[in-house]
Amino acid sequence: MAVVVKTYEPKFWDRFYLPAILKGLAITLTRIFVRKDTILYPEHKHVPAPGYRGLHRLNKHADGRIKCVACEMCATACPSNCITIEPSAAPWDDGEERYPIKFEINLLRCIYCGFCELACPKDAIELTEVYDFANYTRDSLVIDMDGLLEVYEVTSQGSIYTRQNAGQPVKVAQQL
Repeated sequence: MAVVVKTYEPKFWDRFYLPAILKGLAITLTRIFVRKDTILYPEHKHVPAPGYRGLHRLNKHADGRIKCVACEMCATACPSNCITIEPSAAPWDDGEERYPIKFEINLLRCIYCGFCELACPKDAIELTEVYDFANYTRDSLVIDMDGLLEVYEVTSQGSIYTRQNAGQPVKVAQQL
């Protein structure tokens, strides 16, 4: 058998709407004098919190070779299937046996979950704090291996946003 739940019935003062309007105005007046958290975006950029997951990068060894061994663990762990890797034999004799000749990430499909970073056994892929990489075409938001290595070069000296706010202009991802 169905149970009937009684809904809210307006009280006498609720029918006049004036108390509701005055209550809304009171809330508005209290918010006017609160300090704003607005920043001037193009000149000063927001510094993300530690652990923020933004634009990807491919890390390198100390000798300049990339750490990726094309094991495709990151592509397997990715829930949105945005990573494409083509492995090949490594061009060097010492060290790893495999090397990616094609490494692409579709940034429009990526959900920035960090599973690729967790799945990588060599710590080759990493999500950085870069968040402003907007572009005008869909094709320009598919980042290849050269673009990922370029992000490494830009972000390897530390936080780009604290350097930029300190007066050192840094181009991040305009050419990506």
